Order: sequence, then C-alpha cells, then structure tokens
Amino acid sequence: MNHLQTLQPLHTVIVTSPSPAEGKTFSAVNFALAESHLAENLVMLADFDLRRPIIHNLFQTERAPGLSDYLTGQCTFAAALRKISGMNLYFLPAGTPVKNPLELLNLKQCKNLFEELPQLFNWSIFDTPPLLFSADANLLATLADGTILVVKIGTTTFDNVTRAIQSLCENNVLGIVANGARASELYSKYTYYYSKSE
Repeated sequence: MNHLQTLQPLHTVIVTSPSPAEGKTFSAVNFALAESHLAENLVMLADFDLRRPIIHNLFQTERAPGLSDYLTGQCTFAAALRKISGMNLYFLPAGTPVKNPLELLNLKQCKNLFEELPQLFNWSIFDTPPLLFSADANLLATLADGTILVVKIGTTTFDNVTRAIQSLCENNVLGIVANGARASELYSKYTYYYSKSE
C-alpha cells in the first residue's frame, strides 16, 4: 500500500467484503494499526458501517459522538474524533444510530470530508458494510481513492467475489485480502513449490 501511494494519490481507502463475517473490520483495524506505527504517519480509522458498527467496542470507547453526529451538524469533526493514546492513530466512531445510513452518506458533508481528509492524515481507512448487503460501500467507493476487498478462504464463494467486484464498477480496486488462511497449509504448499523447483 505504501508503494502504491508513491505511484498515485492514495490517502482514503475503503475496506469492505462481499458478505458479513469475512474479516473486513479485522483487516481495516490491523491496516490502520500497522500504518500508525510508521514514523510520522498520521492515520485515521473510521467506522462507516453505520448499520453494525463494532470498532468502538474494540477500542473500548463510546460510539457517540461520531460520524453521524458530525454529518448531521450535531458536533464538530474534532469532537467526533478520538486520539488513540500513545499512537499516531485517530478513530472516528459511527456515532448516534440513524434510520437511513445511505441517506446520510449521500450528504454533501460526506463528500467534503473525503476531500479534506488527505490534508489531515496520510491514511484514512474506512470500515464499511458488505457490498452485497447494502449500497453504502459502493457509494463510498466513488468518494475514496481506492478499495480493498476482504474475502475469507473456504467461506467466500467465487460468485460473490465476482459480483462484489462488478458492483464496484471501474472504481479503483487496489487488491484483495485473503483472510482465514491456515499457516500450516501455506507453509506446506510453499515447501512443496520449492522442493519441485529445485
């Protein structure tokens, strides 16, 4: 990702999956944590899964005020943001529950936020709902610089991966994270490859 950033304007990244329980939140959080450990890398992790937000639980912080409160003008961006102690990481929780998340994400304030974030953070990473279960991630993908698709080995079907990529149209799909691989399987195949090639 850091190499890609040297080749193109890449600061806002959507992390999504075709279906639930494929590891998108796990991947988004770990991507943000990894980037925040690099020197002078200011990173923001945002919970844009307004339907089932859970990142605030992982960081043991309040859900509100957050994104929804900022977009509806109930608080400033600074009031919605949390600084993670001892790290170059900021967290934007989902905020107060809303009836229609897609309507909220369609607001001009949301588009403006995506445009302003690269001036504040080297990386802004967004956890979103699954692609095949709501239109939220598709909309956000049109605003972000790129999208990472998370799939789970042994769970995600090829058909779902195809449908998810097609739903993103021509938006910048940066790559696919294969989640849930067992290390023992990977190493046995790696050893087999080298024993054959030698």
